[in-house]
Amino acid sequence: MTVDSPYAELLAAIPTRDSSVRVMGGDTRYWVYGQDAAETTVVVVHGYRGEHHGLEPVIAQLRDLRIISPDLPGFGESGPLGTASHDIAGYSAWLVAFVEALGLTGTAVILGHSFGSIVSAAAVAGGLTTPKLILVNPIAAPALEGPNAFGSRLTLLYYRVARALPQRLGAGLLSSWAIVRGMSVFLAKTKDPALRRWIHAQHHAYFSRYANRDTVVEGFEASISSDVSMFASRITVPTLLIAADRDPISSVAAQQKLVELFPDATLVVLEGVGHLVHYEKPREAAEQVVAFLGAGQVVPAAAAEA
Repeated sequence: MTVDSPYAELLAAIPTRDSSVRVMGGDTRYWVYGQDAAETTVVVVHGYRGEHHGLEPVIAQLRDLRIISPDLPGFGESGPLGTASHDIAGYSAWLVAFVEALGLTGTAVILGHSFGSIVSAAAVAGGLTTPKLILVNPIAAPALEGPNAFGSRLTLLYYRVARALPQRLGAGLLSSWAIVRGMSVFLAKTKDPALRRWIHAQHHAYFSRYANRDTVVEGFEASISSDVSMFASRITVPTLLIAADRDPISSVAAQQKLVELFPDATLVVLEGVGHLVHYEKPREAAEQVVAFLGAGQVVPAAAAEA
């Protein structure tokens, strides 16, 4: 079932082109939104089992910025890494190499959502130079500790069983309608029925676009083996954390502890939203991005509501 995006018209107003570049033995597909002449460029890194479509609702709200959105290796339209494992070290090395391949080292702002927040934090802590860092729904604490530990271990078992099964059965389990819908219901917090339908449709459309079973399982293992707190103290650039008061993955208390680990960071907590800030509160996220960058602008409210 196709559900129209509530952000389609805003996104259609932005010049967009796609391209690809060879990075670490694999082809990375990426999309460029906005004019190349824009003074500020932002490279955005999506979450686990997502791809570039996920951050488009936030991008749709922004004007006068150039935004580059790649599909992570092994997801969406990007091929898997050919010279590294799909772990945090591999993904962070890829991000460094991707930014360098586009000639943006030291000039592009880095923005990561969810799993992308870990990849982005690891890359910047490891030496990727950027003027500023933005983390949306950052993974603030270890997934295998605290209140979510049991769920994380159970999910890890699910992925490992899917990898061990014969190809057809394993692929079917990974892309199971019930599993995808359950995940979507767990994460969506909006009470708007139309928006919920669209979010569910997005997850069904894009959640199972990955290169192979090994890649998706390695990616999940990476997502629960690291978190932003492991890298925060080594990130010296100004950093913005956009968190949510109903996030079932990283609590406000965990985010408050996380921000204290950074030498120079600001925490903003959006209300009435969970782990899907990019779907449910994209305008509010865009406003925080523009204020933090001191560049670009958010599309006027009248246009957003038209």
